[in-house]
Amino acid sequence: MNIYYATPHVQQLPPGHRFPMGKYERLRARLAQEIPHLRLSLADPVSDGALALVHTPAYIEAVISGNLSAAQQREIGFPWTPGMVERARRSSGATVMAARSALQEGLAANLAGGTHHAYPDKGSGFCVFNDAAVCARLMQAEWLRNHRHPLAVAIIDLDVHQGNGTAHIFQGDPTVFTLSMHGAKNFPFRKEASDLDVELPDGCGDDEYMAALEQALQSLGERFDPGLVIYLAGADPHEGDRLGRLKLSFDGLQARDQRVMDWAYARGLPMAMAMAGGYGVDMEDTVQVQINTFGVAAAHWQRWQNRCQ
Repeated sequence: MNIYYATPHVQQLPPGHRFPMGKYERLRARLAQEIPHLRLSLADPVSDGALALVHTPAYIEAVISGNLSAAQQREIGFPWTPGMVERARRSSGATVMAARSALQEGLAANLAGGTHHAYPDKGSGFCVFNDAAVCARLMQAEWLRNHRHPLAVAIIDLDVHQGNGTAHIFQGDPTVFTLSMHGAKNFPFRKEASDLDVELPDGCGDDEYMAALEQALQSLGERFDPGLVIYLAGADPHEGDRLGRLKLSFDGLQARDQRVMDWAYARGLPMAMAMAGGYGVDMEDTVQVQINTFGVAAAHWQRWQNRCQ
């Protein structure tokens, strides 16, 4: 199974910064040790042309050249550095490479990504470029080179925060279906309208969450017929997350991943997966949630290989 990653160490954050940048390197090291048959590869940076399928030229130029205002940097949550730009490009590139691989092998993943708060003209909430949106648009453009019909893309966003940037980007677009399951009272406090929003109360646990997920997947299947799924497997619904406000256990999140991947596999839908958020009080809790997600994904990738033989 192909896993693509950016280089987290290129983006240095000030001491005490609340974004847990170190989780990516810990996750990569544990995956290499615990699931050794995964193929871990450094992602290529996404091009300006690919970014322009989603983001405005003025915003792309401001990010690349370092001309973001102080207010824009505060909204993103990162100070501008060349490393921020490099990591944002490669993180979007990793989702693109995962989608290309998934269309060939059934399932592939970005070790980071899920930057769903980025809008066409601005970043927000630790999100510079919207990797899922860039990926969806680029895959659709590449698809049309060899097919006469558009590629329909479903974005299943199970980060604890609503994918407001993604929802805004694809509002009114019949070729992309946006599903977001998120905390009703959590960031962003002004939500956008996804094709399907499922709002969850503070303290929501495993059983309530799984019941809501089942209904959401049923509705998605009834309303939309995708050819590609982009799955944002956020770790932040975990009960140990300091920003999540939900109460899912390790087992509950593993069951969530299993259900989403079973749903896609039963329909023969290739899936590109991104990790999205995770802010555990103990960083190792976040990493463990993601390790569990990759364990489920590796098993599903093997099912795809057996199907193709």
